[in-house]
Amino acid sequence: MKYYIIAGEASGDLYGANLIKALRDEDPQAEFRFWGGDAMMKEGGQPVKHIRNLAIMGFIEVVLHLRTVLGNISFCKKDILSWHPDVVIGIDYPGFNLKIEKWAHEHGIKAIHYISPQLWAWKKGRLKGMRSYLDRLCYILPFEQQFYAENNLPQATFVGHPLIEIIQNRPQDEPFAFDNRPIIALLPGSRRQELLKSLPCMVNLARRHPEYHFVVGGMSLLGKDMYEQHIPTDTGISVVFDQTYRLLSQAYAAVVCSGTATLETGLFHVPQVVCYRGNPISIAIAKALVGRRINHIALVDLIDDSNVVTELLQQDFNDQRLEEEFLLITSDTANRERMIEGYRRVEQKLGSAGASLRTAKAIIETAK
Repeated sequence: MKYYIIAGEASGDLYGANLIKALRDEDPQAEFRFWGGDAMMKEGGQPVKHIRNLAIMGFIEVVLHLRTVLGNISFCKKDILSWHPDVVIGIDYPGFNLKIEKWAHEHGIKAIHYISPQLWAWKKGRLKGMRSYLDRLCYILPFEQQFYAENNLPQATFVGHPLIEIIQNRPQDEPFAFDNRPIIALLPGSRRQELLKSLPCMVNLARRHPEYHFVVGGMSLLGKDMYEQHIPTDTGISVVFDQTYRLLSQAYAAVVCSGTATLETGLFHVPQVVCYRGNPISIAIAKALVGRRINHIALVDLIDDSNVVTELLQQDFNDQRLEEEFLLITSDTANRERMIEGYRRVEQKLGSAGASLRTAKAIIETAK
C-alpha cells in the first residue's frame, strides 16, 4: 500500500520514523511519501517538506504566518492527489492535519490521525467532525481512554506511547568528553520562538553555578547560528546537536521547555524544572479556552495527575524562581527521590513498549 504521512514537528518526526519501520515490517511492499524531518528521511521514502519550515505554535504566530499555512495546505492537497495514496496519516500537528484528513476523506482516501489533539483540554467541539471523517484515531496517553469512552468516538484506539520503545531501543550511549563536573541538561525547545524565550534565564542560571557543566541539547534543524548568537562564549555552556538522549543519559538534572522533552526527561529519571514562556496574547487565549479543565501542562504531571515536577510558566519563569527550583532538584535529596518515584508511576501508567507496531497494525486493518 501507499502511505502518505504528515509530521510537522520534531516529536512527530521521531514517532513517524518508528511508524515507518513498523509499517514496513507489516507490509513489505509499503511505499511512503511524507512531510517530516531527518529521522523519517533515514527510513526511506519520498520526502516532500521538512519540519524546519512547518513548526508554528500559538494563535498569534499562526495568524502572522497564515499565508504560509494556507499555501502549505493547498500544496499538500495537490501533492496527495498526484500521488494517489491508499491512506493519509497525520501525526499530531492537528491544526494542519485535521484539515487535510477531512479533505482526504471527502476524496475517498482513508484518513487516520496518530497522536490525539488535546480535546480534553480545549476544542472539544472538534469531536463531531472527527467522528464523521476520521477512519481511525490512534491515541497514546492513558487518561485519554476515559475521555473517548465518555465522548463516543468508536474509531479511537489506544496504542500506548511510542517513547517507551524508542528509549528502550536506543543505542548504548558513549560518555561525553567533558570535565568531571555534574552535567545539567538545558532543553530550550524545538521551535525558534521557544528557544528565544527560554535561553536567557537558562544562560543566567549557568553563570550563577560554575560548579556544574551546563549543556544545551541543540537541534540542527534550527541552525547552529541560532545557538551561537544567544549563548555567550564566556558562560562555559556547551551545545551538543541532535543528541538529547545521550545528554539525558548522563545528566544530573535538567531545565526543560515544556513539551515532549518533559516526558523524555522523566523516562530517563532526571530531576527537572519545567519552564515555558509564550506570546502573552496566545497564552491568554489558551487560558480562556481551557478554563479550569486542566491543572498542568508538563506531560509527566498530566499523566500522573499530580505535581511530579514544578512548572514555571510565563512571569513565574524568571531568574529568582528558577534559582529556587534548581536548588531543589540538585541539592534536596528528598525532593529528587520524590520526583523519581513520580516518574516510575508515569512509566507504569504508560504501559508496555510496542506502540508503533500496534499503530501500524491498526492503520493496515483500517486501510484494507
